[in-house]
Amino acid sequence: MRHSIAHAILACLRTLIALFLPATGRRRKCCVQPRAVAEPQSGTPSGTPSVIPESPWSRPWTSPSKEEAAAIFRRQAEARARAEAAEVQRQRERRRAAAYAAAGLEYPYTYEGAPFGAEAFANVMRETA
Repeated sequence: MRHSIAHAILACLRTLIALFLPATGRRRKCCVQPRAVAEPQSGTPSGTPSVIPESPWSRPWTSPSKEEAAAIFRRQAEARARAEAAEVQRQRERRRAAAYAAAGLEYPYTYEGAPFGAEAFANVMRETA
């Protein structure tokens, strides 16, 4: 049953395609006539046609050289190492703050652009220690 249904559908599609796109074995001509060449701009001489830039697809794809690829991977590895080092430093700081908190001391936490520096905690550290 499925086989006959598929054949019927394909026959209908073949008929519709044959009606809408008659294939004569030759390419169909374009329906739209090409426009006349645009008039040259005031900056170019009157007889010279405008220059069409070369398409990047007209030449083969150029991949990076071995040295360029190595430099790309090296930069990625260095960035990854810096990120891991920063994360290790943050973890170390969190552990230190947790140890101070367990001992009942305030940890002198500062950051860039903070309205106070580490010296603001100096009095607190002396009083509680």
